[in-house]
Parts: sequence; C-alpha cells; structure tokens
Amino acid sequence: MINRVVLIGRLTRDVELRYTQSGVAVGSFTLAVNRNFTNANGDREADFINAVIWRKAAENFANFTGKGALVAVEGRLQTRNYENNAGQRVYVTEVSVDNFSLLESKADSERRRAENGSSDQGQNGGFGGNNSFGSNAASADPFASNSQNNNQAGSQNANPFAANSNSEIDISDDDLPF
Repeated sequence: MINRVVLIGRLTRDVELRYTQSGVAVGSFTLAVNRNFTNANGDREADFINAVIWRKAAENFANFTGKGALVAVEGRLQTRNYENNAGQRVYVTEVSVDNFSLLESKADSERRRAENGSSDQGQNGGFGGNNSFGSNAASADPFASNSQNNNQAGSQNANPFAANSNSEIDISDDDLPF
C-alpha cells in the first residue's frame, strides 16, 4: 500500500501551535494549493488542504513560517473522527506532515510580512514567541549557545570558521579533496 502526499502551496494563516497534555507539540495549518487549470471565467482556483505536523518539526515550522509562506510538505493522508458537542460524528481528512521545505528566501518572507502588515515578526527577529536567542536573533546562529550568540552579535561579518574573529583559516592544497 502507498499513502504519500506531496504538496506545494501557501499557508492561509499562521500555524496554530498547541501542546498535548503530555507536552508534545502539534501544529495545524491550511495550505492553499493552486490548481493547474483555470475555470470558465479564466480564474485560477485553489484547493485548501488541512494539515497537521508533530513534535519538534511542528515548533520549527511554526517559528519559521507565517501566513502566505510558500512551503512544500510531504506526508500521508489520514482520516480521523470524533463526536462533537451536539453528539454528531465528525470525520476529518488531513495530511499528516513528515517533512517540509521552505521555498522562499528569508528576505522574500520578511518583505511579504511587511507588505501584509503582520506583527508576528516584530521584536523577536521572526523566530516566533518562545526563543532563547539574544536581542540580535536575526544575525545570531540559531544552533549556537546563548553565550556564543552574544559574542557574535557585534561582529556580523566575522569569519564563521575562525577560532576567533581575528584569525584566518589556514588551508593548504593538501587539505582539499580535489
């Protein structure tokens, strides 16, 4: 059996990030995917597909995307059901995302957010609400510790491979694999 879904589209709203009672992150969002053809009026229609993403991927997806972001998602189609407050059985079909890719540059993303007047980028450099980065988060390395980020905040053009900002990389031709 094969159940794989690959979609490229734009987020219709910011990712709704929640946590289960056991502390597992879950993000839900809707992806607008353009159809390959136009209708009788010559307009291009879109399908709005619900998706869910789990754990650390959900936190990363929520932190690095926003409304209008162009993304690719890969996952599987799943159906679940529940009973609503009126006692009716409700069926939900959605994509359970295993992997995602951001398909626009950070500059394009920031430009789009500025045009849309989105306020979610504001004071934390576009990284979402709960980050542990310093005040210069946009220029800091998200994979470095806080002390490394604070040391790098003043030297934006420093050599990232150097032991400190005053030394150069010493590579001989013997070190190169080609």
